[in-house]
Amino acid sequence: MENRVFIFPKESDGERLDKWLASQELDLTRTAVQEFIRNGNILVNQKKIPKNYKARKLDEISVLIPPPQELQILPQKIDLDIVHEDQDLLVVNKPKGMVVHPAPGNYENTLVNALLYHCKDSLSGINGVIRPGIVHRIDKNTSGLLIVAKNDLAHQGLAEQIKAHSFTREYEAISVGRFRELSGRIDAPIGRSVSDRKKMCVTEKNSKSAVTNYEILEQFPETAHVKLILETGRTHQIRVHLAYLHHPVYGDDVYGKAVKGIDGQCLHARKIGFVHPRTGEYLEFERPAPDYFQKLLEKFKI
Repeated sequence: MENRVFIFPKESDGERLDKWLASQELDLTRTAVQEFIRNGNILVNQKKIPKNYKARKLDEISVLIPPPQELQILPQKIDLDIVHEDQDLLVVNKPKGMVVHPAPGNYENTLVNALLYHCKDSLSGINGVIRPGIVHRIDKNTSGLLIVAKNDLAHQGLAEQIKAHSFTREYEAISVGRFRELSGRIDAPIGRSVSDRKKMCVTEKNSKSAVTNYEILEQFPETAHVKLILETGRTHQIRVHLAYLHHPVYGDDVYGKAVKGIDGQCLHARKIGFVHPRTGEYLEFERPAPDYFQKLLEKFKI
């Protein structure tokens, strides 16, 4: 059982603990936090608390996280667009619409199911049975390049680069509206939305720094083709940052507006670069956006 310890921040003094913990990177909903409190898995200053407890500054919060339920994730023969593969890792061009790893209610047809078939037992185990080999993720409806670790050495080496923000990660998007500035740097911290726990937002409260650089490749009457380079890698970062500029990603039904005939956001992870964790060689790979994306651009040019 994992024990996570937090010191409650001064700026959040008096906030309900269940609400605060749900905003932390624990993958726990507010309901789950309340269940943990009832079960005694969450202690404050080594004592049990009521579920409506309002935390005080400098409270020591101990969260006992039980081991994940062991689930059998089955290999599935699903075609993969493998850009690079060696003994340590793969670079995969994930299609739009494919979920990266299994989650409750969705244990089939994910990238992990396909990787288990392709790699057999050659996937790192650091992230457990649900996410074998998964070092970083992109959203279901974001297409593009993703690195998969085939062993723990590769996983640890890649994870260190992600933590140090030393990956090269370039995206392209179609966004709504015309930009006044043709390039810029979005430096705005991202945290979980208080009003909707499934969404992220730009906020100073319980957030982490997030930086996205953008360049307009082409503008149309109502949309723009944008290149984006990440300096950090927060959840939904590009989608949140572009929505913050009032230029949400075209088709984004969470941070913008759904578009008939378009299944989710028009966002593609075009380029990825990293240092190979075994050889020390810098590798960089690039793949163009999928056909639907290219056809939309042609349509907007007319």
